[in-house]
Amino acid sequence: MTRKRIKGLAYVCLIGIIILISRLAQIQLIDTEHFSKENINLLEASVRQRTKQVVIDNGRGKFYDKHGTPLTTEPRSVLILFPFLKEMDWNVEKVAEVIGYSPEQLLEQIKEAKDPVVFHDNGPVVLKDWQVEQINSLEIPGVFAVTKQFERPHQFASQLIGITGENAIELKNRYPDQNYSDQTVMGITGLEKSFDPFLIQDEQTKLVYHVDGRGGPLFGLDVKYIHPSNPFYPIKIITTLDFHIQKQLEIIADHYEMEKGGIVLLDIESNSIIANVSRPKIDEQAPYKNGGLINYMLKPQFPGSIFKTVIAAISIDYKRNSPSRTFDCSKTIHGEVDEVFDHGILTFRDSFAVSCNQTFATMAEEIAAIDPHLIESYAERFGLIDQVGWEGDVFHFQDFSQLADEERGQIFLSDTERTDPRLVRLVGIGQLNVKLTPLSVANMMASIARGGELYSVRAVSSIEYQNGTNFFSFPMDRGKRAVSPYTAEKLRQLLREVVVNPKGTARALQDLPYEVAGKTGTAETGKFVADREEQLVNKWFAGFFPFTDPKYALVVVQLDAKKETTSPISITKDIVNFLYAYDHN
Repeated sequence: MTRKRIKGLAYVCLIGIIILISRLAQIQLIDTEHFSKENINLLEASVRQRTKQVVIDNGRGKFYDKHGTPLTTEPRSVLILFPFLKEMDWNVEKVAEVIGYSPEQLLEQIKEAKDPVVFHDNGPVVLKDWQVEQINSLEIPGVFAVTKQFERPHQFASQLIGITGENAIELKNRYPDQNYSDQTVMGITGLEKSFDPFLIQDEQTKLVYHVDGRGGPLFGLDVKYIHPSNPFYPIKIITTLDFHIQKQLEIIADHYEMEKGGIVLLDIESNSIIANVSRPKIDEQAPYKNGGLINYMLKPQFPGSIFKTVIAAISIDYKRNSPSRTFDCSKTIHGEVDEVFDHGILTFRDSFAVSCNQTFATMAEEIAAIDPHLIESYAERFGLIDQVGWEGDVFHFQDFSQLADEERGQIFLSDTERTDPRLVRLVGIGQLNVKLTPLSVANMMASIARGGELYSVRAVSSIEYQNGTNFFSFPMDRGKRAVSPYTAEKLRQLLREVVVNPKGTARALQDLPYEVAGKTGTAETGKFVADREEQLVNKWFAGFFPFTDPKYALVVVQLDAKKETTSPISITKDIVNFLYAYDHN
């Protein structure tokens, strides 16, 4: 019996040893790069445990504005001190003299440090070129003056550019044929997501040294400078944004305490985004909170009277806008006495200026009687239904889209809506289920300003190698004609009338240094102020300027706004005044 027990115990021990050896083999030989359900890379973890490093550049491509100004990061020349300096005698007095600080201040910052530190004083201390040269000429181990990439403390156009993050599972799904590290940063939203295949990091630029179990230098004081061997990377994405304009428009939005909504500004000639403001802002601590990640300029919204521009275009083409024809603008769209707006009997031109609902509800009903698909057809011609961001083939990427987050607009949701006169009348004034993205509306205004030509919208003009040579240029896509030059000119005059007419809804814009043309809109959203019967609305202004030689197309929209919320007209005035000063500086 005793021998059987000993034999059994031996088998148990043998099985345990086999299991242990198998486990060690799994850890050290088999699953070294994909250990456990979390796919932990044990090799990388081991290296990280045995090294101390400071990343100078994470190797991911970066965004620049049209003039070459960095948008997401700022290169700064800084002093980096390694923690082993506190254990050695080094020329701290000379380093302190060069940077203009006391030796005590330098020693204090590495006193308790376990990792390399960037010398700071209410932020990183930025060095001049001569300081960098003098510090590095001292050749002190553990003391380096380098140009390090820092994230901008205040990100601009953050929803358009997007955010990055680490997600090992999604990384494998997105790039199944690549062997990227689990710590590789990838684009989650915006242009970061669209251009991720070009931006994804290759090698980091960093200062590294190996440590023993107590954190001391393992191979003496040998700090290695690791730099990618490929001089063409990381890639540079040259956007169409103007950093100074983007910054000022964000300041204006914040000045008027814009809670939800945004601003989109297009360059009419190139049909490119100069600025994209979306509110609420991204909360850096909780980016998914309160919709801060959403770029509302790319999301469909109720347009209200902005949509009357489309109805006007059809009315012109189908000759429903006779100068002698008048409309009773003292009535609502259903023929009842309008207790809010009593404009009396107006012509088509004046109806557009004061935004008479009765006129355009009537026009929409007449148009639908001609062809129930006509309204939708013209909306499509203006690019209001389809995505308007640049799409095309980029090398082996077919149907590459610059604006991956852009959504489509909508006009009708059913045949009933197309054929029921009462519902069609609501569509005619931009209500019911009509939803348009602010970007597509700005694009429509640019098309009208250009004489009826519809282009796709660019947010990026080119991709460049690190050395500045061109990798790929995104051509302007002239697309197709939305309306004839004649119709476009008639629409231009109508949009100008909104500003210059004594009763025009945008008459407050008539004394600006740039002559403005445009359309206002107020749309019911079906949402209400908490504990009140007041309905929230979308407040719009969409237009272009200067009128005689159009340069900019602009949309300002306040979403889910209360009655007392600042009018987009006030915001537009500040934008136009700024742009005039900016252009004539």
